[in-house]
Amino acid sequence: MSMKKWMLSLTAVTLLWGATSTIPTTEAASSTKPIEVLLNAKKIQFPDAKPFQDSNDYVMVPIRFVSEALGAKVGWEKTGGQLAVSIKNDAHAVNMTVGQNTATVDGQTKTYETKIILKQNRTFVPLRLVSEGLGQTVEWDKVSRWVWIGKKEIAALEDTGHQAVSIEPYKKAINTTRSLINNVVGKPYDKVVIFKQSDLPIKLLHDVYTVEPYTSPKGVPYLKMRVKTKSTAGSIFYLTKNKDTRLRYPMDDLMQDNGDGTKIVYYPIYSSGDELFQGIKNYKSFKLSDIEYIGFDLASQDYIPMMVNPWKGN
Repeated sequence: MSMKKWMLSLTAVTLLWGATSTIPTTEAASSTKPIEVLLNAKKIQFPDAKPFQDSNDYVMVPIRFVSEALGAKVGWEKTGGQLAVSIKNDAHAVNMTVGQNTATVDGQTKTYETKIILKQNRTFVPLRLVSEGLGQTVEWDKVSRWVWIGKKEIAALEDTGHQAVSIEPYKKAINTTRSLINNVVGKPYDKVVIFKQSDLPIKLLHDVYTVEPYTSPKGVPYLKMRVKTKSTAGSIFYLTKNKDTRLRYPMDDLMQDNGDGTKIVYYPIYSSGDELFQGIKNYKSFKLSDIEYIGFDLASQDYIPMMVNPWKGN
């Protein structure tokens, strides 16, 4: 395989909620990663109260933000000391009461595995209620701890409102690794597209789910990404605060198969290749905080995608 080949693509996640489905309790419950909710492959932003797993390992979501994102109206009424909540859209009507584990969905009583609760002044409901109550497909992705609602077609980076800009402010730094400046047909890039970690998942040539730091038990720092690939992933590069670039290849011996068509791929932060190819003697002193942008090599024929490093130093 060419060292510059970049293959990333979307996978279907593993669990579709049915009438009696529960969330797997192993990886999901043991993880401290926050739960993200994606509507039509775009993350819903929760300004205060966040989704969580209750003591029975069920995902609970603040119903107002999810419902309003789906175009439904939410109402509250306090009667007899109890708080009643109603949700309505063009096709469905849901009525529920805080403290109960039942709801009326389109006139039919539904029973859930956990109670509707009030927390942080927000009404939290079991996620399956969103599926049954608002007629949505809901899937749980245990690898990333994501809830997928609706369509799962990830948008291309250039279709998410991110504009390609001139490569000139970055060209000198990128050109310190000469191979990075040309696309797959040998033509020099003249554009870059800058995006943020919060924009993930995105489609480059294919799809990128997550990018996050990782430190091995031996204290070795890596950047890890979740991708779909049949073999390995392609190279990335770091554009540093010293205005040069460090090319990185995936550590194939560390790659983990998630069993759902996706893999976790690890890229080293520092590499002896920096000394071998660029004459950088103190290469082991290079840190994640020294990186300004994380670039994706040959991920587009028209521009270089570069993610702002959210862990960079001041």
